[in-house]
Amino acid sequence: MNHAILRFSACLLAASLAGLSPGTSLAADGTPLARYQQERTACLAGQTNQDRSTCLREAGAAYAEARRGGLEGDEESWRRNALRRCEVLQGDERFDCLARMQGQGQLSGSALGGGIYRELVTVVPAASAPTPAK
Repeated sequence: MNHAILRFSACLLAASLAGLSPGTSLAADGTPLARYQQERTACLAGQTNQDRSTCLREAGAAYAEARRGGLEGDEESWRRNALRRCEVLQGDERFDCLARMQGQGQLSGSALGGGIYRELVTVVPAASAPTPAK
């Protein structure tokens, strides 16, 4: 599996298991083992949106990646990742994407619920109508 996908999946799993916002510590002491134990407990208690075997497998993969130092969890890393999502867009679409990723507009949903929806309404004045010919 691609390491970038594994890191992203592990970060999403960690955030969704705890229902926390990005950058929030999942374990009291912040160690990979403590984080894994907390995720494993949530898996066994059925407190995730995954079946038990998938949840345990993902928690184990996240733990292994964290031990290798592959999981970024600080606020700055989350911010950079969010802004990178807009790089594929051009012009006004990119500008609007960056605004949404920086917190402008409305936010609804959750990672645990299946996704976060960001909406930013931009009012664009209509072009003036041509003057009718006489």
